[in-house]
Amino acid sequence: MKLYFIRHGKTQWNLEGRFQGSSGDSPLLKSSIKELEDLGRYLKDIKFDRVYSSDLKRAKLTSQIITRENAYPTDIIYTKTLREWNLGRLEGQKISLVSSIYPKQMKAFRHNLAQFNNSIFDAESVYGVTHRISNFVKSLKDIQGENILLVGHGATLTAAIQYLLGHEQAQLRRNGGLDNASVTILETADFKQFSLITWNDTSYKKTALKKREA
Repeated sequence: MKLYFIRHGKTQWNLEGRFQGSSGDSPLLKSSIKELEDLGRYLKDIKFDRVYSSDLKRAKLTSQIITRENAYPTDIIYTKTLREWNLGRLEGQKISLVSSIYPKQMKAFRHNLAQFNNSIFDAESVYGVTHRISNFVKSLKDIQGENILLVGHGATLTAAIQYLLGHEQAQLRRNGGLDNASVTILETADFKQFSLITWNDTSYKKTALKKREA
């Protein structure tokens, strides 16, 4: 089974450099909608046996745009389980401002989650995030098919994917974070061991741009 993880398209808060967790939901940028259409065409020939998406608007719209371009229409199942990190008091705050006040904590959040103290911000724990997403993924083991699409959010997917690959908390940001409208692919035969096929792929953007310029 191949699992296709997609981070939602770029939003207004992403552009403004604001924390956007499970209780914030700014709209997708118009430019991002075009990118997602390109992404949908990039994946159009893959038959997804199931499609799951976070129920937050930015992820819902992302999943709708992508599946609309697919050659094999599939109903989307929306779930709260795939929501972004509950960021507590960080929600909506400018990342630059928080980084100036809590430099060590923001460095930990971006580079070493083992040192991130969620209680300072009344935020969800690293353990809670990784187990929430990974347990959901493992619950899909009895689905018959070859491909599953999961649309979610940058912070949670980055941490959970690395956790599924067997990495400890200190290594969950080892490859950096996932870009907006990126594709990451894992493969598994038993939903116990996972292997990385593709990480943070946005190559379709350059291909689509070249086609438009031709």
